[in-house]
Amino acid sequence: MVQSPIVRPIRFAWRMRIALALALCFTAACSSTAGQGPKLCGPFGDPPADTIEAPAPLCLGGVRLGPWQDSDGTPRHACLYEPGPKATSGPLPLIVYLHPSLFGTETIYLTNLLHYQDSMQVGQNGTRGFIVLEPSGRKTTHFYPFPDQKGLGWDNWYRQFNPAGDVRVGAAVYKENVDAAAIDHFIAEVAATGKVDPRRIYLTGWSNGAAMAYLYGLSRPKIAAIAVYSAPNPFGAFGDPCPQKPVAGPPKEDTEIQIFNPRLASLHIHNNCDAVGICPNSEQLATQLTAAGVGVSDVIVDSLGIQVKSCMRACGVDPKGDADPVSNPLGWTLGLANHSRWPLSWTRTMLEFLRDHPLK
Repeated sequence: MVQSPIVRPIRFAWRMRIALALALCFTAACSSTAGQGPKLCGPFGDPPADTIEAPAPLCLGGVRLGPWQDSDGTPRHACLYEPGPKATSGPLPLIVYLHPSLFGTETIYLTNLLHYQDSMQVGQNGTRGFIVLEPSGRKTTHFYPFPDQKGLGWDNWYRQFNPAGDVRVGAAVYKENVDAAAIDHFIAEVAATGKVDPRRIYLTGWSNGAAMAYLYGLSRPKIAAIAVYSAPNPFGAFGDPCPQKPVAGPPKEDTEIQIFNPRLASLHIHNNCDAVGICPNSEQLATQLTAAGVGVSDVIVDSLGIQVKSCMRACGVDPKGDADPVSNPLGWTLGLANHSRWPLSWTRTMLEFLRDHPLK
C-alpha cells in the first residue's frame, strides 16, 4: 500500500504517545479509574460523563462538518471523506469510523480504510467506492485505566441511546446520550445530500470507538452492520461501577439495558493478547450479545494477525479486564503494542463483511 505523506508523522506521534503512556503507567496507579467516590447508577447505567471540551478536528485530506451544538451546548464536528473519480456514481455505502479514546480523527490514517475507498466493492451490483464519515468525540471523564481516565473519546457508560430521543422514567427525564445524538446528526446531514445508499449505512471503530460503534449500532435500526477492532465491553469493563446486561425487550431492572436493533450483524476482531485484558472482556461481550439474540462474528488474532481459537491466558483472564501491571504485565507490554495498531491485513475482510450485510 502506498502511504500518504500524512501517515508517517501521525504514526510517529502515535507511537511516542503510547510509549509515554506505558512509561507513566509503571510509575503511577495504572489500575485507577476516573470517577472515584459514590456513583448513582440508574436505568441507563452511569450518569452522563463530565465534558471538558470538544476540540475541532483538523480533517486532513477531508472536509470538516459543523459546528453543530449538542443538547449540552457543546459544538460538535465531523470529518467527511468522499471517494475519487474511480468510484461508481450514484448513492454509495456510508461507513462511519469512530476513533479510539485519547487519539482523535487523525487515526483514520493509521488504518487503511481510505486506501480501499475508491476501488473496493462494498455496494450492490459491483458498485465501487464508499463514503467515510468520521465524527469527533469530546474530552470527558472515562472509566478506563490510567492514563485513559479522561480525554478525547466516547461516553459509552451513560447508555441512554433510545432512538426516540429523551426518555421519561417516573418523574425523571433522561436526555439522549449527546455522543449518540451527534452521530445521528452527521449521518443525517450526509444522507440528506442524496449520495448515501440508505440500505448500506455501516459503522467501524477502534477501541473505545469500537465500543461506541457497538452501542450505537445496537440502538439504531437504520444501521445495517458493524465491523470493529478491539472493543472493550461497552456494557461493563474495568472500573465501571454501573455495568448492565443487554436485553432485546424491556428491562426488568436497572441492571439490564434494552437494545433496539438486535438484528444488527457484527464482526469483532481483537487480539488474543490485548491491552489490559480486553480479550476475555470482549469474549464476555460476545456471550452477552448472543444471549440477547444478536449475531456476533468473533475473530481472535495473534500478534501476526493470524486467527487463533482463544485468548492468551498470560494476558489476563478476568472478564472485566485486568488493568494491574503487576498481575498482568503482558497486557501492558505485548497487549498494548497489539492494541495500538490497526489490523491492516483484516480491513478487506471487514469491508467484505459490511458489503454482505445490507439492511433487509
